[in-house]
Amino acid sequence: MPSRGRRLRVLTWHVHGNYLYNLTQVPQDFYLLTDAARSAHHSGRSGSLPWGENVHEAPIEHVAQMEFDVLLFQSRAAWDEEQHRILTSAQRALPRIVLEHDPPQQHPTDTVHWCQDRGALLVQVTPFNALMWDAGVTPTRVIEHGVKPLRELPWRGELERGLVVVNNLPRRGRRLGLDVYQTLAAELPLKLVGMGSEAIGGAGEVAQAALPELLASHRFFFNPIRYTSLGLAIIEAMLAGLPVVGLATTELVSVIASGRNGFVDTRPAALAEAMRALLREPALAREWGEAGRRTARERFGIDRFVADWLAALDLVSS
Repeated sequence: MPSRGRRLRVLTWHVHGNYLYNLTQVPQDFYLLTDAARSAHHSGRSGSLPWGENVHEAPIEHVAQMEFDVLLFQSRAAWDEEQHRILTSAQRALPRIVLEHDPPQQHPTDTVHWCQDRGALLVQVTPFNALMWDAGVTPTRVIEHGVKPLRELPWRGELERGLVVVNNLPRRGRRLGLDVYQTLAAELPLKLVGMGSEAIGGAGEVAQAALPELLASHRFFFNPIRYTSLGLAIIEAMLAGLPVVGLATTELVSVIASGRNGFVDTRPAALAEAMRALLREPALAREWGEAGRRTARERFGIDRFVADWLAALDLVSS
């Protein structure tokens, strides 16, 4: 085992790029598995994010000869299958963290988590997710999101429309709020961006570097999602001073206080009325947005996130 205070070598997968970028602000060395095809979860230092010098690549064909201190799993496939195929028995015996990004999909309350291992640590990204999963025998802790904005532009809100950021919304359907979005987009000016959004009239995928300008220029941010984790796009919007309107479900109800730093409700008609108010009253949008920025800085600051991850890594590796 590595000694306390030593810089750790963490082997992991590129699953959610934005989360991974924030995670790699932790002052440890992260090794991302890659394959020749740069396939899903094996793309390494890909995309447009400004990866730091502490982010390295670990080619699958060489990984058995490499040395690590901690294994950080981010998917069931990596836990159930890939570790047994590519890692040595000694590597599989290293300290293990399983990072769960989502709430349970099969049943909201009665799903036993697929990692059942007293020797691993299950990290949940929201208290809601931890509440809903049945962790069974696996020790669990919550590390809430932390976000390091790529750029911090002053909010302007001159575009009288709302911004919606959801990847693959047509394919993911009701759980991600396809019907909610389509109903409200028929009566309100909403701009949808994200992978696959062109199929329903959206603007398609937006480069991460371009998102700060989009956030700064739009009047509000709308989150139509019924059931998922707390999206990083919501936190990024709050940090940009953009007022958030969304469904009063999952963790978002603990983040947004309606009428103070945004607006949440389970009634689409009430959401529509809040969005119309923001379109009519730029001063209200600024008021809610500034309060939301304060909330996000206090709760989702990168320094707290880094400290929480350092504590978790110290726990498993000491």
